[in-house]
This record gives sequence, C-alpha cells and structure tokens, in this order.
Amino acid sequence: MKKRVSMVMAAAMAATLAASVATPAMAEGENLTVFNSKMEIQSQFEEKAAEYSESAGVNMEVYYSNDTVAAHMGSRYAADDPYVMSMVDAKDVYSLGPEHAIDLTDQDWTADTTHAVIVNDQVMGFPVCVEARGIIYNADAIEAITGEEFVPSDYATLDAFSELLATLVEGGMESPVGILKEDWSLAGHFLPQVYEEQEDPEAFVQSLYEGTADLINNEKFNALMDTFDVLMANNYAKDSAIAAEREVTSQKLAEGEIAFMFGGNWDWSVINQYDYTENMGIMPVPQNLDDGANTKLVGGGSKYFYIDSAESITDEQRQAAKDFLNWLVYDEEGQSFLANDCALVPAFSNITLEVADPLGASVKEFADAGNLIGNYNYLPDDHYSICGASFQKYLAGQIDREGFASEIESYWSSTTPVEH
Repeated sequence: MKKRVSMVMAAAMAATLAASVATPAMAEGENLTVFNSKMEIQSQFEEKAAEYSESAGVNMEVYYSNDTVAAHMGSRYAADDPYVMSMVDAKDVYSLGPEHAIDLTDQDWTADTTHAVIVNDQVMGFPVCVEARGIIYNADAIEAITGEEFVPSDYATLDAFSELLATLVEGGMESPVGILKEDWSLAGHFLPQVYEEQEDPEAFVQSLYEGTADLINNEKFNALMDTFDVLMANNYAKDSAIAAEREVTSQKLAEGEIAFMFGGNWDWSVINQYDYTENMGIMPVPQNLDDGANTKLVGGGSKYFYIDSAESITDEQRQAAKDFLNWLVYDEEGQSFLANDCALVPAFSNITLEVADPLGASVKEFADAGNLIGNYNYLPDDHYSICGASFQKYLAGQIDREGFASEIESYWSSTTPVEH
C-alpha cells in the first residue's frame, strides 16, 4: 500500500551487548527474528529494533515481505525457517496458531486487553494496535465553506451527508470526495462492512458460502452501496476513477482541496507526508439506517504477534520474544514506540498516552466509548483480489449494482470456507 521498504534489518552488536543488558531473563545475544507485515511502520521498527538489541541484549532482526501474509508464511514454513515471532492478521492466527503458535495465556498483558486472539481456549495472538475505518474528513476545508463548526454526528444519515456535499459544491468545492481505487480499500475495507453490519455476520457469511444470500435485496448492502454511489457522484476523479493515485487523493484531502475520503487511521502515514490542515478525523459511514450502525466505526484489534512453537526455535528465543511483548505493554519506551513512533492506537487499557495523530485520536474516542463494529476476520485470502476486481468494475461504471451483487455472490459460493 505504500512505498517499498527494506526487507531486512540486521542488528548485530555482540561487542557491546555485555555492558548493556537491560533484561537479565534474556540470553545474551539471543537471535530474535521478527516478521512485520505492517509496512508503514517498517522503518520505525528497524530503528527501534537496533536500539532494543543494544539495551536488551538480543540480536533483533525485523523482516518485511511484499507477498501476502499467507504466502510469505507458507514459504517460510516450507523452508523450515520460521521466525521466532510473527506479526500477522487475525485470520492467520486462527489458521496457523493451532500448529505453530505457543500458548500465551499466562502472560500478564492478557489482563489488560480485550483484543487478544484466542484459539482453542488459548491466547495465541498479541494485539499490536486498534484500527478502525470510516469516512476521513477535513473539518477545516468544510468549515471554510459552510462558516459553521463541523459536527460529524450531524451527518450520520446519507440524506444529511448528501445535503452537506451539495452545500460544499455550491460553495466552490467542485468535487468534495476522493475514492481509493485499490482492491484492499474497496474489497478489504468497504465491502466487508456489508458483512460486519449484519445482525449475525457469521450466519450471513455462511449463507454466502451456501449460495443462499440475496445481496441485491439486503438492507445493509443497499444502504452502503447507496452511500458509495453518492461518494462516486462527488468523486474528484469520477471520469477516471481507476486511474486515481492514492498519494494524489491523500494530498488533496490533506490540503483541503477535497473534504472526504473513505479509509482508516492507517492512512495518516500517507496524509502526513503533505501540508495537512489541523482539524481532521474519522466519522462513521453515513447511511439511511435506524439501527445505530451509522453511528459507529468498524474496527478492533489489528495485526497480531504470535510466538512460534517450532523445534528449531529455542526456549530462550521464545522468552526473548515474550519479554519484548511485555516491554511494549509495560515499559514507557515500549509504549511510546507504539503510540508516538508508530502513531498506533494501543490495544491495552494500561497505556494512557495520547494518540499522536488526529485519525488515531478519532479511533480511540470511538473505541473508548464502545462504538466499534467488530471486524470480520475470516475473509478468504483471495477476497481482496477477486472481489476487488469486481468492485473496481463497479467504480468504473462497467457493471451495475445488480451485476456487482451477482459477482460477489458467485465468488463466495465458489470459494473454500476459512476454518476458525
């Protein structure tokens, strides 16, 4: 999703380790290999790993791959070369955990989070952060035209939101919206909200697998697609929507040329590269619903560490990994690494640091108030690419809503259910 980063960071400091060990429980110079699948924090992670290696007495190496998490981890296991600790998605913990992860139930941090991944009654996934998605807004750009304070909750319905967009257009903002055309945004973030807003997401997805779902007549599907249609009609790149570049869209939002973009707090890593205005945030996706779904963001724990159980990894290496996780949760420097260096929303109640960016601050506000719709964590690995291609056809005007619904139903009824 972002610019490519270096894949390997080697922090070998054997000459100085003896004088700088901060955690006696760790074996001096223990190799701690870590897989990071969150590319936007790779450089920060590399830098911190070098510092941590010196202070804690380990040789911490952080790796990143451009392959999908499932493909990369599969290749490592096929080569019998597992990482000591891996950061993956929730669905990967469910699929890999029973065979490859150790039980972390006895760790102190389990009492300070509600976002850990539990498999077969064992805690296997350490939550790295909380992330959520909705409509990112530039309040300064809106207020410059309306002359009034922007209160996101006033625009929870699509009707109210549409009126605001019309006001912005009349005030001189020709196209107030930007849409990210990438498959991970369309099919990894927007489309899943159709599943997540259902009364019983698990049962709904099962009906998709069984081929009995009726998307075109589903209230949530139509409410969200109604909103998407309004976003498309106001998209600055509507005449060439599939050619729009993420960086250009993010810059337009940051600088106030447009006012809205569907996304999540991870988008701050792109937005902050530009001359952004001060007042930005995330609001729920406006929908004409009366069940409260339009008053909540969608999100929860995002990215999870698990520690490998492979025989090739020593107990000392596993202890080094456990100590690093505890350092993230309970050491001031570890907490600062999450909240400040990486601009993440920590998933632990004991971490009270202010979130470093306005999008993360919005997410924390909704999370603290209990206003998050939970992620559906069991999408098949090819959901992004296949459903993303269908969604891009819809965005480009190549298929209508009925055709789009049909393609999504066809995908689900022909794919293999994800075990969990």
